[in-house]
Amino acid sequence: MTRFENGPGESPGFLLWHTTMRWQRSMAAALHPLGLTHVQFVLLASAWWMSAGAPPNQVRLAAQAGTDIKMTSEVIARLEAKGLVTREPDPADARAKIVAVTDAGAELAQRAIAIVEDADAEFFGRANTAAVVTVLRTLGDAEQMPAPGPRGS
Repeated sequence: MTRFENGPGESPGFLLWHTTMRWQRSMAAALHPLGLTHVQFVLLASAWWMSAGAPPNQVRLAAQAGTDIKMTSEVIARLEAKGLVTREPDPADARAKIVAVTDAGAELAQRAIAIVEDADAEFFGRANTAAVVTVLRTLGDAEQMPAPGPRGS
């Protein structure tokens, strides 16, 4: 019935699913005191990161974060309602909106990044982090991943 002699505990996909669910729970718990969901954090932090150059439009932001464009728009609207970002029409594309991080958003993004990095360190602390990153980049097709933004320099 299965190619895994000892059952799903040997299935990389099943193990990845369980690991991902556990990691997502740890991220949600870490971000809860800040009033952010994980996707809100990813989009806010990505927008802040990208804003070291020209502020991104929602399409570029979605590509950086690896999120769906429609969902990105909905989440950015929630962040805008919280006063963490603003949206203005993109002069280069009438269909797009430029996302600018407010001062409050920048402060929260930086606090949240530190908290998430600490949660990641705790979660992945039992593993060889460099090896985990190598595997994830390989499986995630690093060629498809956006290059680090200007803040990564």
